[in-house]
Amino acid sequence: MFNQAIAQLQAWFPAAEVHAHCDGPCGVYDPSSARIAAEAVLSMTKKLVDLELPAGGDKAAAVAYHNTFARYTAIKEEQAQITKNELLILWTDYFKPVHLEQFPDLHDTFWKAAKLCSATKVEVSVQHATELMEAVHKIHNMFWATKNRDVSWYTAS
Repeated sequence: MFNQAIAQLQAWFPAAEVHAHCDGPCGVYDPSSARIAAEAVLSMTKKLVDLELPAGGDKAAAVAYHNTFARYTAIKEEQAQITKNELLILWTDYFKPVHLEQFPDLHDTFWKAAKLCSATKVEVSVQHATELMEAVHKIHNMFWATKNRDVSWYTAS
């Protein structure tokens, strides 16, 4: 009886048909999280390169060095994976075929950015970390252009 009442209400007050261009409501996507993670990759990479080797024979200094190196490396790799995840979500969930008309290099840009995320995990390269930041910057510009908005690019450092 309850189901019949609900069905009758639905017949009297049908829900409007809706359409969405993405998997969630507009506004849930934003490339800033990828930028923040990529900045951490660059920062940790620079810290790893600048880390001074301790003098030979100083066991405590060697332990501290290896501990710091391991921590910086773990953060760098974690943030590179976060960057990749955030970029892949934008690529696969937000961007649609219509955006390819506006940005014919969209797929290549994202593919190369994802590859840079992998490269920054397996090596300590300031060059690749910087290239990753540049790729995220390009994606930032593409994303906001699809919304006809001019959102400034800024970094924390």
